[in-house]
Amino acid sequence: MPVPSLSDTVKRTCDSLKKGATSQVTDYEQRFSALKNLYDDLLANLIKTGFNPKEAWETATEFFGSTSVRFAGVDGTLYSRPLFDMVIFFGGAYAATGTVTFSENAEPKVEYDAKTIQQNLGISSVVPIYVNEVPDVDHTFAAQEQPGEISPAKPLTDEEIANNSLIANAIMTFSEYYLAYKLAADPDQNTRIILMDRSLATERASLLYETRKTDFWEAKSAIVDYKAGNDDSPIDKNDLAIARQHVCNQALALPPPRADYLRYAITCLAEQEKTFTAEQILTKFGITDDKRARRVEHALKNLTQKRILTEKNGSYSLDAKYVTSWERIKKITLEIGDNLFFAKKAETETASSMKILKNGKEHWLTTLDIAFLTLFTLQMLMEECWRKRILLVGVTKDTAARDFKRQLIPIMHNEDLLKTRIDREPFQKLPNTDRMILQSASIFNLDKIQPPWSLIEYDSAYRTMLPDAQNRKGCVSGAIKNKISLEKLFTAKDAKDAKEINT
Repeated sequence: MPVPSLSDTVKRTCDSLKKGATSQVTDYEQRFSALKNLYDDLLANLIKTGFNPKEAWETATEFFGSTSVRFAGVDGTLYSRPLFDMVIFFGGAYAATGTVTFSENAEPKVEYDAKTIQQNLGISSVVPIYVNEVPDVDHTFAAQEQPGEISPAKPLTDEEIANNSLIANAIMTFSEYYLAYKLAADPDQNTRIILMDRSLATERASLLYETRKTDFWEAKSAIVDYKAGNDDSPIDKNDLAIARQHVCNQALALPPPRADYLRYAITCLAEQEKTFTAEQILTKFGITDDKRARRVEHALKNLTQKRILTEKNGSYSLDAKYVTSWERIKKITLEIGDNLFFAKKAETETASSMKILKNGKEHWLTTLDIAFLTLFTLQMLMEECWRKRILLVGVTKDTAARDFKRQLIPIMHNEDLLKTRIDREPFQKLPNTDRMILQSASIFNLDKIQPPWSLIEYDSAYRTMLPDAQNRKGCVSGAIKNKISLEKLFTAKDAKDAKEINT
C-alpha cells in the first residue's frame, strides 16, 4: 500500500473525528430521552428546592449555640518546575474567612473579611530537590513489589521526572488539611464552619490506599523510628498501623466492630477501658453469634502476636508503649507540619524544611510520609470538629462521580426504600455520570426545580458499596475487595441529635 499524502491523512483524520463525535452525540441524545419523566418518577422525592430561613436559623442556634458564626474556606495551589539540575516544588493553602449571620425571617447574611496581605491566612512551602534525588523522595517511582528499587516503567529523563512527580501535589494536599486543622484548633479564630475544596470521604479512602503497603513503611518512610521528644518512644510500624485507622467516637460507634475495622475497634476500646476480657468485648460490641465471636478471638490473637495487646490470665490491655501511640503520632505531625510550613530558615536544624533529623542524620520526608501526615491531620481535624461542634464540609467538582446512579439508587430500590419504583432498563439508559443526570433533569424541569436545589444527603459509605449480586434483602457488597468504608464518619453528634454532613 502506497504512503498516503498529507491531504489524504488530514481528510481521514477529519472523517474519524466526525464519525466518532456523531456517535457520541447520538448516544447521549438517546440517553437524554430517558430523562423526560425522571423527575416525576424518581427525583421528586430526592431533590430539595430552596430552604426555609427559619429552619436554618433554628438549626444554627441548636448546633452552634449562636446565630452568627465564623467560617473559613480553604483551597490550595501547587507548582513544580525544573531549574538547572534541580526541580522546584511548591505547595500551599490559603483561607478566605468571614462571618455568616442567620436570621429567623430572612436569608443568611454572609460578610467576608477584608483581604490584605497582613490579614489573609495561608501557609506554603517551597522545596528544591536535585533531579537524581526525586525518585528517592517520591515513593511512586519505586518498584511495585520491591520498594528499594526504581520501577522500570517510570520515566527517568529529567523533564519527565519533574512532570510526573507527585511531590508538589502531596505538599499542597497536606497544607490544605493542616491549615484547616490550625483554624479549627485556634481558639482565637473561633471558626465554626470550614469549607474544603475536596471530597473528604474520597480523600481519606485515597490516603488509606496510598499507605496500605506495610513493606514500603520501613523502606520508604522517614518517620519510622522518628520521635518528637527525648522522652517519647520512636514511632514504629505498630504505631502507624494504629494511627491509620484511629477514628474513635463512641457516640457514633466508630470504628464499627466489623470486617477489617474489628481490630481497630478493639484497639480503641483498649484505650478507653484499659483492661478487658474477650467476654466483655462481645458484650460491648453486642456480638451474640458464634461466627463473629470467632472473629473477635482471631483479632485478639493477631493483636497479641503483634504485641499491640498484652494478655494476662484472660485479660487484655494495650502494650505500655502503645498507650500513648496516638498522642505521639499527633505530636510528630504537628512538629513536622510546623517545620514545613511555619519555621523560618534560622530556626531549622536541617538543610531543607522537607527533611527531618533522625538519629543524628538528615532524612528526606517522602511522599509516603506526607500521605501518612495528611491522613493523621485529617483525623485530628475530625476530632476537633466533633469536640468543638464545627461544621466540616467538603465541596467537590467530581464530574466523573457515579455513586448516585450506580450504587445509591439500586441499593435503595432493592431495599424498597424508594417511594416510587423505576424500571431497571430505562434507568440503565440514563447518562453515565451523576452530574449529567441531575444537571439535565434540572434543565428539563425548570418549572419544578427552582434554584437553589440540592440532592438529599446520604452516607459517604455508599461510594464503596455495590448492590448484592443475588439481590438479597439487607445485603450489599464492598466495591473493592468486598470492603466498605466507615459509615457515619463525617457526622456531628450530640446527645440530642445527629446531623449528617454530605461530603
